[in-house]
Amino acid sequence: MSTYRSARTARSRTGLLAATGITLATLALTACQDGTGTKDEGASQPATASAAAEDSDTHADPGKAPKTTATGTGTGTGSGTGTGGGTGTGTETGTGKGTGTGTGEKTRPTDPHAPENRVICNGSNTTVTAQPVPRPLNHLLLTVKNTGSKTCDLTYYPVLRFGEMQWVPQPFEESKPQAVTTLAPGESGYAGVLLASADGSGDGGTTGRKLTVGFHGRTPGSGGGPAATPSLPARGVYYDSSLSVTYWLSSAAEALRF
Repeated sequence: MSTYRSARTARSRTGLLAATGITLATLALTACQDGTGTKDEGASQPATASAAAEDSDTHADPGKAPKTTATGTGTGTGSGTGTGGGTGTGTETGTGKGTGTGTGEKTRPTDPHAPENRVICNGSNTTVTAQPVPRPLNHLLLTVKNTGSKTCDLTYYPVLRFGEMQWVPQPFEESKPQAVTTLAPGESGYAGVLLASADGSGDGGTTGRKLTVGFHGRTPGSGGGPAATPSLPARGVYYDSSLSVTYWLSSAAEALRF
């Protein structure tokens, strides 16, 4: 009898517990659905593997080293950038040679003193002065300066004419130089003029107030170009039949020696 009651009581408790669990579950579900914010936690979860392992190690054999389980997380980030470029420069050079032949005359340096390159001194490329001198007596010095750009030749002797005289004075032959007097640009040549005899042996003396100096060409008597008309002193110069001239010379002193 007591045994039967005990069994029945147990069944009654079991049924009550089951009914109670169903009621609680229904209430929890209803609460979630009606928006009251009650959250169903669900049935209790079994222990995790790591907790079980830990509990197992806790009760393990004391003579063995406990097992340790480590859980780790890692994040790896990798990036790679590759840049490739190429530049090429090319240069092409060509070389050519050419040959040619020509004909022509060879140019040689010009010698301004060579006879073929000289000109005749005359009134167009020189300046001429006529200056009376105190010594020797009755003498006149003619000076010719080359004002041109080329070398010129003073050939032979001056051709003198005072005023309208009709005769030509003759030269002192002994004054003839070894070579023609040549004047480079800027240089001067000279000739001496005997106006009258010192002893009075000359005749036909007169005073000249105008003088013309003519020039010979390459041969005596040939025209050498324009004449010059140097100035004379205002009183003029006295001359007679003794009037004579020297050849053109390179020295004034030599020209006045006769």
